[in-house]
Amino acid sequence: MKRNVITTTALGLVLIVCSFARGDAAEIKVISSNALKTVLQELAPAFEKATEHKLVFTWGAAVPLKAQIEKGEAFDVTVLTTAAIDDLINQGKLVAATRTNLASSGAGVAVRKGAPKPDISTVEAFKRALINAKSVAYVEQGGTGIYLKQLLPRLGIADALKDKIKLLPPENPAEIGMTQISEILPYAGDELVGPFPAEIQLTTSFATAIAANAKEPEPAKAFIKFLMAPAAAPVFKAKGLDPAG
Repeated sequence: MKRNVITTTALGLVLIVCSFARGDAAEIKVISSNALKTVLQELAPAFEKATEHKLVFTWGAAVPLKAQIEKGEAFDVTVLTTAAIDDLINQGKLVAATRTNLASSGAGVAVRKGAPKPDISTVEAFKRALINAKSVAYVEQGGTGIYLKQLLPRLGIADALKDKIKLLPPENPAEIGMTQISEILPYAGDELVGPFPAEIQLTTSFATAIAANAKEPEPAKAFIKFLMAPAAAPVFKAKGLDPAG
């Protein structure tokens, strides 16, 4: 029951929501943050079946993806942090009228599957868990990694961790990994210990918008409507995200 939790409902719904987009099949180029990767991968087949359009994804961390767009990367629609979306709108790279809030995600701690799970229930416990770990990993250019570069000195443990930090993709081996919860859950080899303590939690909001020079603006609008359909919400939740609205 876990697979494609929206398939039956969404197919019927998307035929209504996106019926205007049927006709000539289009290739929709999507630039998306890794935080939404598992959600979009699960929703994409239903959208493609209902509309006959083809989704082509480029995945990555928000910072380098934003840089690609600023350099003139060709695409139709993007899913990034709200801060990145708003900045790109201000630069004229995205159409402001199409800006849509999608979801939010918290940061979490992961360990290798089967490994003991440290106590991270309080800020002090969180600090002890990192200090006691043999290695700690996070993605340097991801939103969580940028936040951690400020958080660790604030917690007074940056020096204690400097020789343990691995600036690697989240699937690389380390005793403890930290990233968005939605990026931890897909990895079969990892287990979620839990979210950061509330006092230091990082909640990241994600939005979507259409490129100012989109080749396929109408199909891209159909895709955004599909993502906002009520039937899509359970998929966001199952992947560790809180859907907007």
